[in-house]
Amino acid sequence: MDIIVSNASSDPIYAQIKNQLKAAIINDQVAPGHKLPSIRRLASQLRVSVITTKRAYDELELEGFIDSVQGRGSFVASKNTELLKEEQRKKVEDYLKSALASARVAGLSVCDLKELIDLLGGSDECD
Repeated sequence: MDIIVSNASSDPIYAQIKNQLKAAIINDQVAPGHKLPSIRRLASQLRVSVITTKRAYDELELEGFIDSVQGRGSFVASKNTELLKEEQRKKVEDYLKSALASARVAGLSVCDLKELIDLLGGSDECD
């Protein structure tokens, strides 16, 4: 699992780390119980502040993606990955509802939104 941070991204570095780890967990790239790099080690590898990696780990723990054990490290939570995926799907649905409401106010059609999603997603194909 490689984490790539970019100073050019509009997302803060801690969010980039958190989102990439979250995606790896949801997509089964790391198994439940897998030990994550220590906060210091990851900070060193990414050449970022320890505070930055700690914030990413803290938020992942609050969201139920990882468990941290004092003196042992951080591990991928054994929580049901299907439940995690469903929680993320619900968030996406909420964002889309908000986007639909904003689109209506702006006078955009559903077709306009689909086109915009294709442009933002970088692909016009569905898997």
